[in-house]
Amino acid sequence: MTVLTTDRLLIRDWTAAPDDLARIYDIYSRTEVVRWLGAAPGLPLTEPARAADRLALWRARHADHAGRYGTWAIELRETGVVVGTVLLKPLPGRDEGVPTDDIEVGWHLHPDSWGHGYATEAARAVVAREMAAGTREVWAVVSPGNTASMAVARRLGMAHVGRRTDWYGGEELEAFVLRAEDA
Repeated sequence: MTVLTTDRLLIRDWTAAPDDLARIYDIYSRTEVVRWLGAAPGLPLTEPARAADRLALWRARHADHAGRYGTWAIELRETGVVVGTVLLKPLPGRDEGVPTDDIEVGWHLHPDSWGHGYATEAARAVVAREMAAGTREVWAVVSPGNTASMAVARRLGMAHVGRRTDWYGGEELEAFVLRAEDA
């Protein structure tokens, strides 16, 4: 199901279709991608069958969100190639099982799709939709050293507010925020 479209992209639900599962595996088995995802359980994926587990985790995480939040595939409209993932969700607090009221936007792209502006374009679309729904601010949290993702946050107009330990079990992360009045 398509969630949003942009000039170049379809933002849609990941599916259990073989091509989607293969791409999930291809993205999340790569050290150069998952090294920035902190201590995310089950990553990197070590065998293709684990892609279905990752999809099930995403579906369970967003089951009660009625489509407002999600972990979605970013697909090129012109070719149908999935370039990565964009997500929008409540940030988990210091106790990772408890979501906060802070909303996070994030992106994970396959290395073959880096440097084309896809992360910025997809994130801009989901943030705009969330702000239109009345959310006053959206956060991006980035592992220290991930200069590419910090650049995406800045291109989105997000302000860097320093390193914070409010989320993801107290992990120290670079925090960026976009407030509605600045969007």
